[in-house]
Amino acid sequence: MTRLAKLIACLSNYAYRNALGKHRVAAGIEHEVALWPLACRTIVDVGANRGQFALVARQCFPDASVFSFEPLSRPATRFRAVFADDPRVILHEAAIGPKPGKSTIHISRRDDSSSLLPITATQNAFFPGTAEASTTTVSVGPLRDFLTEDQIASPALLKLDVQGFELQALQGCESLLHLFAHVYVECSFVELYAGQALADEVIAWLRERGFKLRALYNPAQDKGGRVVQADFLFARES
Repeated sequence: MTRLAKLIACLSNYAYRNALGKHRVAAGIEHEVALWPLACRTIVDVGANRGQFALVARQCFPDASVFSFEPLSRPATRFRAVFADDPRVILHEAAIGPKPGKSTIHISRRDDSSSLLPITATQNAFFPGTAEASTTTVSVGPLRDFLTEDQIASPALLKLDVQGFELQALQGCESLLHLFAHVYVECSFVELYAGQALADEVIAWLRERGFKLRALYNPAQDKGGRVVQADFLFARES
């Protein structure tokens, strides 16, 4: 989707237009095609940034509850402004990982590319302007430290956009993973963050836990046409 097409689509929807005009947050409408066919009562949004995905989730599932996680204070502040009047959206200013504690996050010049893993030169080459600008310390913990089983009403969707930290974040969700019908996660085929698990490792990990890859969306390609990363939708096998 081109930036112009995304702008036009955002302006045609009141909630999206309001978020863009008042808070300079563009809804992640590229995810609508993946979400519309699903039925969800709960969305757990890990790596929420300024609320781009949560805006789309609220449009696709107006009766669902959204629990979002964003460890960086600046985008979290913007998120809270966007959803200030929406009681169905709750933000936790933290990252999800296997163990509770504090961790260094590498802040990208574009904050939505920030990661708990070091940003490589390859990332900046594929996506110019995403080099590391600074670091800070953020709170990290497993999902069970923030949500109880009772809060995750079925059917539920787990979404992760965590810039290379996918496998560790999934490990942080493992004790509650059985509550989710779908997992929607951005994965890479190339190491963009130092030490990250690539797509095949994430697919294998989820497969071992009963989730089958159903579809791939929003592929990002390099100049040679090679797919660098994409959004993967997994469904729990019955």
